[in-house]
Amino acid sequence: MSNLVKRRSRPKSDREALRRDAERRFKRQPFGLLLIILVWSLAMGWLLALASNAQGATPNLEIGTVDVVPAQYKLGQELYLENCSTCHIALPPAVLPTQTWKNLLEDSQHYGAQLQPLVDPPRILVWKYIQTFSRSQRKDEEIPYRINNSRYFKALHPKIKLPRPVQMNSCVSCHPSASDYNFRRLTPELENSP
Repeated sequence: MSNLVKRRSRPKSDREALRRDAERRFKRQPFGLLLIILVWSLAMGWLLALASNAQGATPNLEIGTVDVVPAQYKLGQELYLENCSTCHIALPPAVLPTQTWKNLLEDSQHYGAQLQPLVDPPRILVWKYIQTFSRSQRKDEEIPYRINNSRYFKALHPKIKLPRPVQMNSCVSCHPSASDYNFRRLTPELENSP
């Protein structure tokens, strides 16, 4: 009973000081808690980034194609390679504009050869792959049907004297692994050129 009396008998200024002190401690706790959560989240994110980079890291020479292909386009890429590389070297979709690829997929006349056109669903899968990785065409640009007429192909080969006419099989002279759809690997002379 004496404790209750003592607490009640404290002067009003002491009670206010205790109340203010308690409010300050209460205000500091959420800030400290938020700070701890923020530091923990940053540390975990950094560790996860390190772990995922270590697992998925692939040197450029092992990638092979020009672009890393996400899983949803892998089957389209495989079907593209299966259908195109049986007759000639399959080109990366980016060397020709999307409209050229669309016309090639729709036309059974393929550079002088009569082809059995792809039917759905393989045609849709190939189209999604090609559409995603091909380049856009400028409005003032004609649709190129040959790689030597492709603006992007020329931009990729600025200092290379290309044979006339450019043949897809001539790719191997600079890209020895082109038949394996690896255009990153170059001949030693070109690998070390400026």
